[in-house]
Amino acid sequence: MGYYDYYSSYPSYYDYYDYGYATDASAFTALGAVLGAFLGIALIIVSVIAILQLAGMWKVFTKAGEKGWKCIIPIYNLVILFKISGLSPWIIFGYLAGIIPFVGWLVCLGITIYQCNSLAKAFGKDVGYTIGLLFLPTIFYMILGFGKAEYVGNATVSTGSTYQGDGIVNISEKPKDEPPTNNDEDNANL
Repeated sequence: MGYYDYYSSYPSYYDYYDYGYATDASAFTALGAVLGAFLGIALIIVSVIAILQLAGMWKVFTKAGEKGWKCIIPIYNLVILFKISGLSPWIIFGYLAGIIPFVGWLVCLGITIYQCNSLAKAFGKDVGYTIGLLFLPTIFYMILGFGKAEYVGNATVSTGSTYQGDGIVNISEKPKDEPPTNNDEDNANL
C-alpha cells in the first residue's frame, strides 16, 4: 500500500472547508431577482405617474386654447407651456445653464419657480398653487386640467394703465362728462 492509496481514503482539507462559489452565485441570483422586481415595480409606478401628468397637461393645454397633442413632444411642450404662462418661449434657453454646476442649477430652479407662478396666475390661482405645482406637479396639473379652473390668460401684466406715446394714460378713470359734439360740424370746419 502506497502513500497515495493510504491518504486517499481519508477526507481532504477541502472537503471540510468548501471554498466553492456555488453559494455566492445563488446569493447573487437572489439579489438580482430582488433588484429586478424592485426596478420593475418602480418602472410601473413611474409610467403611471407620467401618464397621469400627460393627461393633466393635455387638459391644461386644451383649456388654454392649444392643441392637446403638443404636450407630448418633449421640448416643444415647454415652449407652449411658457406661452400659456404668458412668458417668452426664449426663456427655455435658460435651462442650458443647467450644465454649469450649482449656479446653473439655481438658474433652472428660478426659471421653474417663475414658470409655475406664472401658470398659476394664468389660471387665476395664488402662491399656494405655485408651491403645489413645484412639489406635486402631477396632482396639480390634474386639478388644473380636470378641475373648475378657468384659463384667464396672462394675468402677470395687469397694471391698469397703458402707454400711449408721450405719457401714461390711466384707463381706470372714467372720462369727464363733456357735451356731445357733432362730428359733421367739426369736419366742415376743416
